[in-house]
Amino acid sequence: MDLPFAFGGPPLRGTLRTTPEDFFVDEDLGFAPDGAGEHVFVRVEKRGANTDFVAKELARFAGVRPDAVSYAGLKDRHAVTRQTFSIHLPGKSDPDWAALAHAEFHILESARHSRKLHRGALKGNRFRIVVRGVEGDHDAAEKIVELIRAQGVPNYFGEQRFGRESANIERAKAMFAGRRVQRHERSLFLSAARSHLFNAVLAARVEQGDWNRPLDGDVFMLAGTHSIFGPEPLTPELLARCASGDIDPTGPMWGTGDLRSSGAVAELENSVAVANSELAAGLASNGLRQERRSLVLRPREPTIRWLPDASTELSFYLNSGAYATVLLREIFDYQSRS
Repeated sequence: MDLPFAFGGPPLRGTLRTTPEDFFVDEDLGFAPDGAGEHVFVRVEKRGANTDFVAKELARFAGVRPDAVSYAGLKDRHAVTRQTFSIHLPGKSDPDWAALAHAEFHILESARHSRKLHRGALKGNRFRIVVRGVEGDHDAAEKIVELIRAQGVPNYFGEQRFGRESANIERAKAMFAGRRVQRHERSLFLSAARSHLFNAVLAARVEQGDWNRPLDGDVFMLAGTHSIFGPEPLTPELLARCASGDIDPTGPMWGTGDLRSSGAVAELENSVAVANSELAAGLASNGLRQERRSLVLRPREPTIRWLPDASTELSFYLNSGAYATVLLREIFDYQSRS
């Protein structure tokens, strides 16, 4: 699916991920370990390693089963990332983490905590991304960064959600048609199908120019939460809240049940479902319920910096569930080395 741009298309060109250090991610759990309990929280910096691999290596070193190690979210392999793992060590003392030497990761700190770290239990991530060999209009790029700071960007699901060449969409259709898949594949394909429908609705709103402003029939989400309300009349107060970023319009995460939206908004969302009937019907038949996701992604403190070697550094913070690539694409037409 070709996703329209919010600000006219990227004014810069360059290469991403020339080295792992060019893509730095620092996970923010939003809380600190409480200092006591059966679980050890280990903060790790990894380079060129995937999250599952590090989890298994930590389990091996601690002498526990792999399922005793958990983490809040997967992080990029082709990057330098910092994230926390929890290791269940009931009645056991802490291993000597200083003795763990590994070429692909190292321990930054550790502390005890009373609870296991669950998937999705993070506040967000800080990013510092360097694009090499940059060409294009610097002034236009700085203007887009200002627009992003004021308005946000369309909250698309990133391309990694859909697999190589978006193959997971066709695999989801085959699954819905009766093809047997493994349990972990089922979750992957359901997520891809749902994300595809959401992106299609959001793309239509971007084309209309109303992706970040309220329409009659919209359902709203309170910024920084999953709390939704509406539809309700577009009062001056509601319009002001939306303009300030306190609330945002939402789009459907498709499933069984009626859409919460109404009027022209519901008509648009239903038209996308009709155009993707195999996916919409498959999601409903698999028991997923209608949910909502914000149409607007509001990065915190996006900044652009021009480096002396024809490189550009972009820094920003994203809440959990957001994709850095959907911000990058508004500024850079980039090629990735990985």
